[in-house]
Amino acid sequence: MDSDSLRRNWKWLKGRPVSPVTPPFIAPRIGVALGGGFARGIAHVGVLNVLERENVPVHCIAGVSAGSIIAAAFASGATTAEIGAAASSMRFGDVARWGLSKLGLAGSERMTPFLQRLLKHMQFDDMKIPLGVVATDLSTGEPVEFFDRGDVAPAIRASCSYPGLFRPVELNGRTLVDGGVSVEVPSCLARKMGATHVISVCIPNQDDTFRAHNMFEVINRCFQIMMAHNEDVWRKNSDLILTPDVGAIPWDGFENAKRMIEAGERAAEGALPQIHEWLGRQNMRVSEEAAIVAATVARPQSPVHFPSAA
Repeated sequence: MDSDSLRRNWKWLKGRPVSPVTPPFIAPRIGVALGGGFARGIAHVGVLNVLERENVPVHCIAGVSAGSIIAAAFASGATTAEIGAAASSMRFGDVARWGLSKLGLAGSERMTPFLQRLLKHMQFDDMKIPLGVVATDLSTGEPVEFFDRGDVAPAIRASCSYPGLFRPVELNGRTLVDGGVSVEVPSCLARKMGATHVISVCIPNQDDTFRAHNMFEVINRCFQIMMAHNEDVWRKNSDLILTPDVGAIPWDGFENAKRMIEAGERAAEGALPQIHEWLGRQNMRVSEEAAIVAATVARPQSPVHFPSAA
């Protein structure tokens, strides 16, 4: 082809309209990160209820302290109905036994048979969904992450070993305490496990009406205050932050399980428009309440917060 023909073809091509190329849809890998909260962590069940009901695919789930129990049950294949029933009937004596020692007021050995009744699998590598659990090394203060292999029960016991209340757990040559001491919400672990979009569930501090009535409430409140001043890292690694409205419920308020589960559901329903957008379901209908509470597009550096309605 001579140069004149090339120029004519080039002019013809330049005049042709160019159709925009739509990039292929890439499904997100959604990770869920559950914070602590002792009895108030039961609100996590409500969040998972909504994700299960809406068929939201969960790529991985991570938890600290009370959140690690809920996360492990869900990852093992237990339904949210089963988890909710166990949480609603749970009492302190189901997972702990009073026994004064120099390192704590109670032991957590009873947590192992409790977990064996609740979980469908007891090994990390047998989980239906990849599971992550965080504890804290008492010597170094650093978070200790469990997610690849091994027995789930010791990791959860360590993650739930609230200082002063529970005796620390000795595991793999380390003395471990509550994961919430070093990590309030394990969004960073969810990222490490491959999540591209992280939904973090943070149990809020007790509200301004709080008044301490015993030593445990004083200690718990102090931990809440410390964590509130050290939350930048996990928030930056979150795409959505859900905050169930359980601030008026005491740390050991197991009898309020139904109310806490409903608070978790409301918080998750408010985030549904954003989650559906991630999944390419922009036209999916959501409840009127969820649409009112919904926020705009979230970015990892600037997460969207969805508190539950009062």
